[in-house]
Amino acid sequence: MAAGSGEVLLDYDGAVAVVTLNAPDRRNALTSGMAGELMAAFDEVDGRSDVGALVVRAVGKSFCAGGDIKTLTDAGRDPAESSNYEGMSAIYDSFYRLGQVRVPTVAAVRGSAVGAGMNMLLATDLRIVARDARLLCGFLKRGMHPGGGHFVILSRLIGREAAAAMALFGEEINGDRARELGLAWESVDDAEVEKRSLELAARVAADPELARMAAGNFRREVVNGAVPWDVAMQFERPAQMWSMRRSAAGAND
Repeated sequence: MAAGSGEVLLDYDGAVAVVTLNAPDRRNALTSGMAGELMAAFDEVDGRSDVGALVVRAVGKSFCAGGDIKTLTDAGRDPAESSNYEGMSAIYDSFYRLGQVRVPTVAAVRGSAVGAGMNMLLATDLRIVARDARLLCGFLKRGMHPGGGHFVILSRLIGREAAAAMALFGEEINGDRARELGLAWESVDDAEVEKRSLELAARVAADPELARMAAGNFRREVVNGAVPWDVAMQFERPAQMWSMRRSAAGAND
């Protein structure tokens, strides 16, 4: 992969690609530039027929703290301004692109995941989380409407009631509760998260061609809600842009 900012790292462990969020100083919050690097990494993975699985991990105390504050603030001042609109689009596109990666995907989740960080882990096929992980939708707490198709990708995993508790009423859960709800396959000690994720990924990656075929059909057959994810993203976008602009206006009063 071509050199970038260093905030996204792409490595290979045999037939398993490992993408690392590497901006710990801002808790791996997504900027448009970082989102672009993520998409470039996913493109590279898709272009390699010898890769049969992908693990997404993060450096530091947070898996991903959501969208970068400056990116969100700028978008709130004028959501329709082209660079602001494109910046938010890049963040949306990064986790949506993860959901379209051709190989089976695993999120190795340690620390906290908030907002767009939740969308990132929800975009994968499987999640292994630390028992003490902190998972929080967090949009409404920030004065923002959820974005990126959040309601769809959350509720299709944990159902209506739990999705309402988290997305509307602000409930925070840990890794053990995530496993109980079906948001994660396993909750393990923090130090075991990446080891277990790589173990599972290596198993399916042993036959890359079959892994790609199976992942594609799994998603077509299983990963569908009443409203498709791409449609939900368009539903949520105007409401989120309105909420961000309202917040920016309030900050300037």
